[in-house]
Amino acid sequence: MTWLLAHDGPLAAAHDVALMDLDGVTYEGAAPIEYAAEGLAAARALGMRFVYVTNNSSRPPQEVSAQLVGLGIPATPEEVYSSAMAAVELAVKRHGVGARVLVVGGAGLVQASEEGGLVPVPSADDGPVAVLQGFRETICWKDLSEAAFAINRGADYIATNLDSTLPRERGMAVGNGSLVAAVVNATGVTPVSAGKPEPEIFRLASERVGARNPIAVGDRLNTDIAGAVASEVPSLHVLTGVSKARDVVLAVPGERPRYLGRDLRDLTRPHPPVVHGGEWVGCRAARARVVNGTLELGRLGVLTDAAKVTLDEYRALAVAAWSVETRVACPPIEVIESL
Repeated sequence: MTWLLAHDGPLAAAHDVALMDLDGVTYEGAAPIEYAAEGLAAARALGMRFVYVTNNSSRPPQEVSAQLVGLGIPATPEEVYSSAMAAVELAVKRHGVGARVLVVGGAGLVQASEEGGLVPVPSADDGPVAVLQGFRETICWKDLSEAAFAINRGADYIATNLDSTLPRERGMAVGNGSLVAAVVNATGVTPVSAGKPEPEIFRLASERVGARNPIAVGDRLNTDIAGAVASEVPSLHVLTGVSKARDVVLAVPGERPRYLGRDLRDLTRPHPPVVHGGEWVGCRAARARVVNGTLELGRLGVLTDAAKVTLDEYRALAVAAWSVETRVACPPIEVIESL
């Protein structure tokens, strides 16, 4: 199995809807990702539609779409589907409309709860049947303790997502999963998660726009790509966020994307086939193989030190590594536009 799919035209012409991640793909905190607006505009011109599927539950869809518009990316609230919305759908499925829930999170989770027919309450003493925990920058000890009180009294525990970190302009910040870990430590109860990598959020987002042949686009292997694999949706991994090229080359089967790109411009570019030819794996002129557990590139030889490679070489390296049963050694890799 080559793992990577090929398409001789732009991906945007082969898939009707892109299930787009946000943090690390279209923006990083308040800063735009380079080429994101350009790539999305070109894909939209080819007829591709978008749903922005995000594990960030803190903000309502109106705020998310407004930020995208401010970055030069046309978007409407209807094109945003968050883990908060998925968590509410899960809570309604488990407890019904009108259920009382303790919401620990931001305005996005509160709004989704109210619009979804749940009744948010402020205290464990109000008898919530479930705790919904999502991210908010100002969450404090009191909020987490209130969640623990309710869970220890038998409330169901639903987390919007379990991302341990959150990309920001200055680096990786504490994510919702790290805050959830504090409540788990205090209660011994592990929550059910509604966000990526759970496949349900991909299904719900696709249904929202009637997608026939969606593609997921993301930067995190353990959420964006793992969720796409679990939901049997092909995925494009881009190198603008958390998971880097070396991570992709060393990815386990459940976290391997079907397309590899540098940024969102690769939505509108061809993806050449990666083929096996004897002991070598080739992608156009690029060749790679594994020798005694070490990656070798036709142009550079055995890779023992950090290397700069082209996108085709990166694709060949990934498939070569994925084609052997044992883990390979791989140095840091920088994927460059051209030699």
